[in-house]
Amino acid sequence: MKIFKVFGLFLALVVAQASDFEWVKLYSEGGVKAIESKIEQIMQSREYWEESLKTQDTRFGYYEDLSYLFIASKNTPTLKLYTFNNNHWEEKLNTKSLVGSKGGHKEKEGDLTTPIGVYALNARLTNLDQYYGPLAFSTNYPNLFDKLQKRTGGGIWIHGMPLNGNREELNTRGCIAIENNLLSFVDSTINYRDSLLITYDNSIKEVSKADLSILLASLYTWKESWKLNNVEKYLEFYSPNFVRFDGMKYNDFAQNKQRIFAKKESKQIIFSKINISPYPNEKNKNLFRISFFEDYKAPSYSFHGKKELYVELKDSKMQILVEQ
Repeated sequence: MKIFKVFGLFLALVVAQASDFEWVKLYSEGGVKAIESKIEQIMQSREYWEESLKTQDTRFGYYEDLSYLFIASKNTPTLKLYTFNNNHWEEKLNTKSLVGSKGGHKEKEGDLTTPIGVYALNARLTNLDQYYGPLAFSTNYPNLFDKLQKRTGGGIWIHGMPLNGNREELNTRGCIAIENNLLSFVDSTINYRDSLLITYDNSIKEVSKADLSILLASLYTWKESWKLNNVEKYLEFYSPNFVRFDGMKYNDFAQNKQRIFAKKESKQIIFSKINISPYPNEKNKNLFRISFFEDYKAPSYSFHGKKELYVELKDSKMQILVEQ
């Protein structure tokens, strides 16, 4: 299956990057591994991604593994739902909503604020108190970025209106609430496991293809420097303000990586199911959440699972702020 995937990408790249003769020559001299190596090299190029993204609707980011996207505004409370069809985001819902009474980012439990950021839906909840309507979708607030910012609280849901019709409050305790018939429509439309929620305060900044090209090329260059034990180039992708999921800061992280890379272990690293979302924030920095599936194999360690990065794009460079 892996070979078929490689050659599927290979055929697509032939047209854009090289002549048939060059690819056949490369294969005859080095086999499938030479083709894979060439493809990895091409995917580190911004030009490749600029060409690849030309026909894609990238307003809300880049997604290889997402079917449904919620966009929630706080200052003029609305909730929109989009599906991705034929390289284009199709709006399925656009409705008024209720949100928390406080503006800005949620900082602590009980502050009645709807958070700003990017959140996965992690459960479909039923048999709730009638106050929440027929059902609710819970989010993963606080996400890793929130936790490392010392933000607390939880129970941030997309839910309905009271079943008894008594809704005197014009705000929520931080959740996003919509009319019950519309929530039922959402429930019949989405699979929450393939959904993501982006919440923002004022207006969402649409993502440029240029920014995505830099991020995607940088992601593959970061991976290649990791694979080749090039610690200097690898660490260039990390912000001095970097914090790992366990609280380890940049200096300790860099020293740890220098010790590991000095072993010169051979590695196999494959990224798939890459999703890149703009990350709204009060400081208006050019932040993004990047998630992907990582298949990592080395003599001393292996990992197969989801990876998550929070990065800043600054002066056309990707800087990793948080990693899990």
